[in-house]
Amino acid sequence: MMSEFLAAMMVGLLGGGHCISMCGGIAASLCSGVPASTSGPMKWVYLFNYNMGRVLSYCIAGGIVGGVFASAVQISGWQSGLMWLRLLAAVMLILMAFYISRIWQGITYIERGGKVIWRYISPLASRFIPLPNAWAAFPFGIIWGWLPCGLVYSALSWSAVSGSVTSGMFVMLGFGLGTLPAMLFMAGIGVKAAGFLNNRPFRYTAAALLFGYGIYTAYGIFGY
Repeated sequence: MMSEFLAAMMVGLLGGGHCISMCGGIAASLCSGVPASTSGPMKWVYLFNYNMGRVLSYCIAGGIVGGVFASAVQISGWQSGLMWLRLLAAVMLILMAFYISRIWQGITYIERGGKVIWRYISPLASRFIPLPNAWAAFPFGIIWGWLPCGLVYSALSWSAVSGSVTSGMFVMLGFGLGTLPAMLFMAGIGVKAAGFLNNRPFRYTAAALLFGYGIYTAYGIFGY
């Protein structure tokens, strides 16, 4: 389970540039929705609560995916199913590497599938803007945690092979913690952070590491 946790955290860390592209605007709108009388340090409380809500959504999704796939394998008796799911996780890492490097954007087709559900969830977020207080940022983050994202789906593939509800949640906790630096970095430095995390050397380095880990994971499966 720890290996999946670390893999998911790595996906979150290395996908920092993508996090800013997907959620940077949301973080900006969150800050604009903070009452004008709010002091500088207090704005970080809003941002922290938002991110904790977002991470909670990831954990819930991980628990659902981990539980569903573990139950399916147990009921069907298809024990080799977890091996194929692990292979799927390896493939998702490789596809995510192509996505982050912007060599191939095919994973966006997976994101489009999530937009069907997002269409019904997103209107709820508008009810929290402007934010009346710091606690309102938490449910706001819970809602935005369901934003269709290939990076999240890549991490969820690790929850699918985790073997249980608890393990699936633990994996997505790792992913959520991995995304925190980019999101907090974006709030603190703004455009400069986006420029650094989206520049070509960083994207290619992150993509190479994800690609390498995906190949390593696939090799380990067939090596058993």
